[in-house]
Amino acid sequence: MKKYILVLFLLMFADLSSQEKVESVMILSEYLGYVKTYHPIVKQANLIINNSEAKLLKARGAFDPKIEIDFDKKEFKNKEYYNKLNGAFKIPVYYGLEFKANFENNDGLYLNLESTNPKDGLYAAGVSASLLKGLFINKRMAALKQAKLFVNKAKEDQELLVNEILYNASLSYFNWLKTYNEKKVYEDFLNNAQIRFKGTKKAFLEGDKPAIDTLEARITLNNRKLNLEKARIKLVKASLGLSNFLWLTNNTPVELQAHIIPDVKTYKNIDVAFNIALFNNTYFDMNNHPKIKSLEFKIQSLVIDRKLKTNNLLPKLDVEYNFLSQAPRQVNSFNIDNYKAGISFKLPLFLRKERGDFKLSKIKLQEATYENEVAKITIKNKLKAIQQELSSFSLQSNYISNIVSDYNILLKAEERKFFLGESSLFLVNYRESKLIETKLKAIIIENSLFKSKANLFKAAAIIIAE
Repeated sequence: MKKYILVLFLLMFADLSSQEKVESVMILSEYLGYVKTYHPIVKQANLIINNSEAKLLKARGAFDPKIEIDFDKKEFKNKEYYNKLNGAFKIPVYYGLEFKANFENNDGLYLNLESTNPKDGLYAAGVSASLLKGLFINKRMAALKQAKLFVNKAKEDQELLVNEILYNASLSYFNWLKTYNEKKVYEDFLNNAQIRFKGTKKAFLEGDKPAIDTLEARITLNNRKLNLEKARIKLVKASLGLSNFLWLTNNTPVELQAHIIPDVKTYKNIDVAFNIALFNNTYFDMNNHPKIKSLEFKIQSLVIDRKLKTNNLLPKLDVEYNFLSQAPRQVNSFNIDNYKAGISFKLPLFLRKERGDFKLSKIKLQEATYENEVAKITIKNKLKAIQQELSSFSLQSNYISNIVSDYNILLKAEERKFFLGESSLFLVNYRESKLIETKLKAIIIENSLFKSKANLFKAAAIIIAE
């Protein structure tokens, strides 16, 4: 429901130029849920699974039963040279076996003798088998097994791609929040500078302050205006960057409106938004990481490929046996006295192609195994580093909060002294500049903390529920 409320806010005030626009807060969890639902790249990620499922369907097609019909006829100068009809029904199965039923009906003046059959045709039922190469694994068996693995691998790859999109989207949100907070700081202190300038100018006109104080107050005021304008432009650019992730149904892009603002209390709900509130590196199961699971499926696929290449080193020995009958409705008509059989044997003398394919398959498997081990160590170390970083930024955040509070007290004390005539405008501006500088540092540290949490979300490949 929240995401539909967000759509309503985005559209309700889009073109209201003459009416007052009410500010609406877009919190991080709503934003990420919206991105996950409507962003075209997320939809594209779903196509990875569709593509792998289509390949699985294609691989299963190698085991589809087949009907084959061949008809060949030749007639010349009112003579029927031959009239040949051959129909077959084949069922390929695992382990290099194929069952088939066949019907032949041939006649003609110049028909080859070996093609001659009874008047009503000849029926056959039999089986063909590969006894060496292709018996326990063959190309179609390997393709089907690999296609099943690719479907599972595609699901993990899709999760990784969605995680990457949400990570990039969150960085845009944090940048938007950072520039918004900076603009608010400059707005607040611009108001102070305006009040101070008016008070100083009035005191000068009454003869209580020298003209140099009004000049210094005006310089400070213009500096605040300059900084505010810079902050405004940065916020506009950040808003446009955020708009890259905002879409409606039917792939319609949405431009973020000025009355939509970020949640300044993001620090309270960021762990829930990223689903990292209960994350613990000690109990983190590396084997459930989508990257590792994807690599495991890749390794399993390469193991199948290696088995196929190993099997290809064997000689090719194919046999075929068919029972023959001209009266198929009589079961006892199929007997060992009437049959058609065949055998085929092939063996390359040097097996250079097969040996080369086998070596390449071993190399690919070793590469994937190394890649898997490196990925595990990389993810493990990255998670440790991020958690150390999070601890540091939390500590830095506490320090900077205390510093901001202390500078705020100093500024208020200096302002009281100034209006009592015991301080100068220079000291007030100095205290205020240090407070502004410290507040901006606090915003940067908060932004760095948020980025670290986003890095944890990405490194652990955590899934956000719909």
